[in-house]
Amino acid sequence: MEPWNSTLGSGFILVGILDGSGSPELLCATIAALYMLALISNGMLILVITMDIYLHVPMYLLLEQLSLMDLLLTSVISPKAVMDFLLKDNTITFGGCALQMFLELALGSAEDLLLAFMAYDRYVAICHPLNYMIFMRPSICWLMVAISWIPASLSALGYTIYTMQYPFCKSRQIRHLFCEIPPLLKLACADTSRYQLMVYLMGVTLLIPPLAAILASYSLILFTVLKMPSNEGRKKALVTCSSHLTVVGMYYGPLTVMYILPSSYHSSKQENILSFLYTIVTPALNPLIYSLRNKEVSGALKRVLGKRLLSTHPNF
Repeated sequence: MEPWNSTLGSGFILVGILDGSGSPELLCATIAALYMLALISNGMLILVITMDIYLHVPMYLLLEQLSLMDLLLTSVISPKAVMDFLLKDNTITFGGCALQMFLELALGSAEDLLLAFMAYDRYVAICHPLNYMIFMRPSICWLMVAISWIPASLSALGYTIYTMQYPFCKSRQIRHLFCEIPPLLKLACADTSRYQLMVYLMGVTLLIPPLAAILASYSLILFTVLKMPSNEGRKKALVTCSSHLTVVGMYYGPLTVMYILPSSYHSSKQENILSFLYTIVTPALNPLIYSLRNKEVSGALKRVLGKRLLSTHPNF
């Protein structure tokens, strides 16, 4: 096949999860509902953590960053998927595809690192409570935030530029929910085997060490919790950690299949479903998992809403 000039042409056509669905209207409504849930729940969590002074502690600083990443990640994917279906126009420009890929990679990689730092935070809080404010002082917390954002963004920029420099064949159809490296490389005319190895190594580097750190942290936490004399303290620690582990499982599972398992082990349809899980479903559920089982967040929400009501109705 002859390559076509995607920079001057009309770009690509996203043939994603909606096109292959038996009931696309229902799936579109589901995506829209999950996006609205993600907007409201993550936005509310960010607002509450920002406004309530009792939540200005390391754990909630990191949780606020997670909500911000989730909010941005789902906003990169969901609105376009819904609008494409409603307008019957699945095209995306070359520049738009590159931007979508960069943002998805940057936010996904940043969240990957942040979840490891959140696990470390819980490890220090439960296993070394007396030294918590030393190991998790503000400068350390902000360093964790910077390490989550900066290397992820630089890595995403490099991989996006390298991916988009390939010549693409006449078939413009990306059989995926959005512009992502694996499905886009299937359209390249050149040999991509060496670059696919680089992408695999990126997946291993960005996913396996943080996941190993998370599992190590929670293993140590479990041993410490089982030795606690107080049933109340043990229960509180287990509830907090179970919420974190639920989020970790929902996020790392699909990404591991996408970027670490060989492509022969999963089809385009499976890739679409996995991408749908970690870019649309997980951002909508994360704040609910954290806040519904967290009395401190619930209490802060009541205080913030109470203040808003009093400021709006001072004679109430």
